[in-house]
Amino acid sequence: MTLHLIKLSVGPESLLDLEAWQKQRLKAKGKKPELMHITRHMPKRAAEVLDGGSIYWVIKGFICARQRILELRPLTVDGVAHCGIVYDKRMIRVVPRPHRAFQGWRYFDPKDAPQDLVKGTIDENLPEELLRELTELGLL
Repeated sequence: MTLHLIKLSVGPESLLDLEAWQKQRLKAKGKKPELMHITRHMPKRAAEVLDGGSIYWVIKGFICARQRILELRPLTVDGVAHCGIVYDKRMIRVVPRPHRAFQGWRYFDPKDAPQDLVKGTIDENLPEELLRELTELGLL
């Protein structure tokens, strides 16, 4: 059974900021062009996460996008075991949905995940603030 992860995106003010940061990360000289979030704990349910799971990003209190998880890589940082969550470069926007703050990452059941934004259903060029307001008003 597929299982997702959900994570607060700390720093970016918007999805555009996150996308720009990721593009810069991919261009960094001397580093392998991949996207990876390093976390302290390896998911115990790794097999389910790697069975088609995604990492869902929460920005400014809203779940707004996801990226498919490609690998959970064991790492050592300063002699301490960590996990590198390697994820796909392709960002998939989802129907924005409010989500409270939390620390670290959490498992995210597929039945709780927001739907992907389907091309043509919502103007993808709408500003994020407007998308959030429409969601809060129950119009999306």
